[in-house]
Amino acid sequence: MSSSQPQDLRLPTPGCYADPIKAGIDADAVFDGMTEHLFFTLGKLATTASLRDLYMALSYAVRDRLMTRYLASQEAIRAKPQKTVAYFSAEFLIGPQLNNNLLNLGITNEAEEAVKRFGIESLSHILEVEEEPGLGNGGLGRLAACYMESLASLQVPAIGYGIRYEFGIFNQLIRDGWQVEVTDKWLKGGWPWELPQPDESCFVGFGGRTENYMDDKGNYRSRWIPSEHAIGVPHDVPILGYRVNNCDRLRLWRADATESFDFYAFNIGDYYGAVEEKVASETLSKVLYPNDGTDEGRRLRLKQQHFFVSCSLQDMLRSLDKRGINVEDFSEHWTVQLNDTHPAIAVAELLRLLIDIYHLEWENAWNITINSVAYTNHTLLPEALEKWDLNLFKSLLPRHLELIYEINRRFLQKVRLRYPGNDAILRKLSIIDEEGGKAIRMAHLATIGAHHVNGVAALHSDLIKRQLMPEFSELWPEKFTNITNGVTPRRWVGLSNPELSSLLDKEVGKDWITNMELLKKLEEKENDTEFLELFSQTKLSGKRKLAGYIHRQTGVLVDPSSLFDVQVKRIHQYKRQHLNALQIIAQYLRIKNGTAKNIAPRTVIFGGKAAPGYFMAKLMIRFINGIADVVNADPDMDGQLRVVFLPDYNVKLGEQVYPATDLSEQISTAGKEASGTGNMKFAMNGALTIGTLDGANVEIRDQVGLENFFLFGHTENEIMKLRENGYSPKKYIENCQELSEAMRLIELGHFSNGDSELFLPLINSLSGNDPFFVMADFTDYLRAQDDVNKAWHNPKEWNRMALLNTARSGYFSSDRSIREYCQSIWKVNPLNVEITCNLN
Repeated sequence: MSSSQPQDLRLPTPGCYADPIKAGIDADAVFDGMTEHLFFTLGKLATTASLRDLYMALSYAVRDRLMTRYLASQEAIRAKPQKTVAYFSAEFLIGPQLNNNLLNLGITNEAEEAVKRFGIESLSHILEVEEEPGLGNGGLGRLAACYMESLASLQVPAIGYGIRYEFGIFNQLIRDGWQVEVTDKWLKGGWPWELPQPDESCFVGFGGRTENYMDDKGNYRSRWIPSEHAIGVPHDVPILGYRVNNCDRLRLWRADATESFDFYAFNIGDYYGAVEEKVASETLSKVLYPNDGTDEGRRLRLKQQHFFVSCSLQDMLRSLDKRGINVEDFSEHWTVQLNDTHPAIAVAELLRLLIDIYHLEWENAWNITINSVAYTNHTLLPEALEKWDLNLFKSLLPRHLELIYEINRRFLQKVRLRYPGNDAILRKLSIIDEEGGKAIRMAHLATIGAHHVNGVAALHSDLIKRQLMPEFSELWPEKFTNITNGVTPRRWVGLSNPELSSLLDKEVGKDWITNMELLKKLEEKENDTEFLELFSQTKLSGKRKLAGYIHRQTGVLVDPSSLFDVQVKRIHQYKRQHLNALQIIAQYLRIKNGTAKNIAPRTVIFGGKAAPGYFMAKLMIRFINGIADVVNADPDMDGQLRVVFLPDYNVKLGEQVYPATDLSEQISTAGKEASGTGNMKFAMNGALTIGTLDGANVEIRDQVGLENFFLFGHTENEIMKLRENGYSPKKYIENCQELSEAMRLIELGHFSNGDSELFLPLINSLSGNDPFFVMADFTDYLRAQDDVNKAWHNPKEWNRMALLNTARSGYFSSDRSIREYCQSIWKVNPLNVEITCNLN
């Protein structure tokens, strides 16, 4: 066994079995495993195998080596029942799995040697073949993935519950500067990392009616009689911890019809009707985030949420039955974390199952529910807090509506006792929104039904209590807490930045990857010229790789020695990509006018997707590409400025971008970003941040040092005062010559081939109400960019600042976040998994 492998494979775990041949971890064993799967699983000879065949064969061989740990982890829970984390999330943006599992098993070098025996020059050629799993979209899903990896690495028993989407949100193409959405067929070639478990399927109901009855003990009961059903078929994805035996799992539900083919309809010539139920049911797990701009889209979203939540809760209750554990002990064996409001229906569904199926009395069932559920809020934007039209909700989930009414009645009675005669606070706190068309506030349901509510950065959690839910916070101050987000260093440094990882291993020892606080030892090197040069060479290596990718994908040649200035994230007005674009125009004008002083040669890189129905975000993409076309074609910009938009930004691309970045743009309007996790990945990889005091930027600045962060912009309190005092963006445009010149150039169609109408909606928004205060922050942003230029011209000082960002980024490891969840919210403990046989 290699020294990097876990050593606690001594004591037997009852029922655990491992084939020593298939569990071997040296290069010979990996090669033999690949050869066997090529022949027996894929039906291919090594002499004719394609790169994809070899990727599949290696993936199956690696999966074989996961199975011992996967099954031993499940057996350990059965042998010694303890509380398990159930992480409910509509998204799990887990990224490519092969390289991650090789790293966590400690067999990357062995795999490299094995694939070379097939005539492949490098393992990287195999890794490039892997599709990005279309199971998430942005930060919410990537956070869930980081948390699942940290849970396993910290040896905490956990299951992530979600949906096995057949198609991801979309693949992004850029045509004539516009975003074009194409279907993300990520499953088309099969996915070797999932294990279908059809024997553990669940039935889920929709629609229909409820009825009252007396049970055989004379108790008054209600039952739900749905008008339609779907079957949830679980597909398990092993989530291996880093160099431990613990292997948690992601359980994703695929929707099937209860009866997939109607022979009668087929025989009478109704061919569509024969498969109609199958088509309707399978739509539930067809696509991530169907368009909610239509009634049918909203209906499908709600059905999706209930589908995966109901399947998951049924699965959890069934696991107790199998182990002979009383249902009344549910909260002692399960802790349910709601990742935003998408799974908030869990409060009503768990209550329904306990009352209607297990026949518990209300008080008992409610206590179990509230002791089991915790809720993470991820947004302060009102439009992102889910509400469901009452009529839609009633038509799909009539029994749940009855239970929500009763939850609300009992809750409001307590509020009346606390605030007698205060009808205004009743309206604010009620689960039912009475304004306009009646709607169910899912954030209110989650808050009332949870034992803890947490924000995801110190500022965000404070704003939840002060602005978003002040009445709830006053009612239950002990319920509200903060756990700042984190990211896993295994993927975001260990995998994505091997040069930096190797340097860190040599300097502070290999344990930094599971104990990021060890990186603080790097502070001793902040004035070591030789070490700073080594550190900067790791950055240059990443930049050269990304420059090659940019040229292959976009045709644009960029200089790796230039400052790589990067903003990659979902395209949204509050994230203010258009603020960045405006300062590019200002820099462009300075160069054209000959007024640029000490400008740092820059490559400005954007990436991110706009929601298909979000017109302004899609126009922002077109705006950025319009600027890129002009800048990159102008000879005056050579050696000075390049602008690039990277299409189809995802985890796989992020692994190339983060190590190559010099300057991280975190420029959202203060008070709008809940946390951000891209900012953490950049800092870990030695990028300096230019940003506002928003989200986790506040804590990053505190951790890395004020002098190692380029701060600009109005604070959240100052933004609020601007709004209260009648904010006028035109005043800021008039008072800043560079801003007015930039706006004038846009109006003239300079970045739209002379079309003065194209960007008019953007101009009108910025000069009209400017909802995200772009104009108010522009001048200070340009000042901060001038500070960046000055710093870049002192390479040793820049490298020192970059090193300190890496050295002080340990707080932002997802391991720290998960430890805090375990201690303050979940009350769960690690479970050491031991394996029967020696895997030598």
